[in-house]
Amino acid sequence: MTDTPSKAPALPAPQYAEVNGIRMAYYEAGPRQGVPIVFCHGFPELAFSWRHQIAALAAAGRWVIAPDQRGYGLTPGPEAVEAYDMEHLTGDLVGLLDHLGVQKAIFVGHDWGGIVVWQLPLMHPSRVAGIIGLNTPFFPRLPLDPIQMYRNAYGDDMYIVHFQQPGVADAQLGADVEKTIRYFMRKPKGTQEDFLAQPAERRSLALQTALAHYEPSTDDNQFLTPDELAFFVEAFQRTGFTGGINWYRNFTRNWERSEPLPRRVDGIPCLMIMAELDVVLPPAMADRMGDQISDLEKVLIEGSGHWTQQEKPAEVNAALLDWLDRRFPL
Repeated sequence: MTDTPSKAPALPAPQYAEVNGIRMAYYEAGPRQGVPIVFCHGFPELAFSWRHQIAALAAAGRWVIAPDQRGYGLTPGPEAVEAYDMEHLTGDLVGLLDHLGVQKAIFVGHDWGGIVVWQLPLMHPSRVAGIIGLNTPFFPRLPLDPIQMYRNAYGDDMYIVHFQQPGVADAQLGADVEKTIRYFMRKPKGTQEDFLAQPAERRSLALQTALAHYEPSTDDNQFLTPDELAFFVEAFQRTGFTGGINWYRNFTRNWERSEPLPRRVDGIPCLMIMAELDVVLPPAMADRMGDQISDLEKVLIEGSGHWTQQEKPAEVNAALLDWLDRRFPL
């Protein structure tokens, strides 16, 4: 099988860097001037998730970089689960800066990528010029193991708890990759209030049950074009989902190892872009971020669900460029 996917609309050619024990694929665009902007994707996504931002920011004269992160796309990862912990995930990004000869970058993270980039100023503050969280807020360290907290709150069927079982979710998601991608990549059908009004068994976030009952042929909430859908499907048919799921399997390890880290982000400009209709990461989660971050701005994207940079690219691009032009003028 070819190393490069056959459909790659709106992406530059992939480049590769030997970093932190892996061969990381990344996409680079725009002039090499100013502070580079590194886009970090979530689950189940790819650098391709940032295609709209790569094009728009490069056209505005910004230096942009978007990696396929460890275990995703053209960046294979090791078999060991602990090789996907926060130390490795942040170390990959620092290694990419080293490869590019860059001291500091602005990191933008969505979903799991957001969790990673908010840890960078705690673990590698000298490499961070700014942080932008898309949907994902800064989470203070929890008082208990997060897996135990999720189990207590939602039960064993909650998807993050379910993901802890070796091989189980991997096989379920990989059985019909197109169905899985179509299930994930949908516009919202309601608000956080609608979600909370559901019966408890439907609020358990039991992904595996919902996926089993999902019927793509009756779903009119898709936002991907056929070519975009094909790109995601081809990538995950090639790699499977284990690499991405292994990020979830390190929640407990990351929590245990984070005890000595700082609890605040000080002296670094930060932007939080919230999505009005994201039921998993609702805007209310960002209400207390100012308690832990000294330099914070917030923007709300109306009418967007979880996949904000793909659902509302023009609005996200405008928010990014407005903040960048004010805080990091060229």
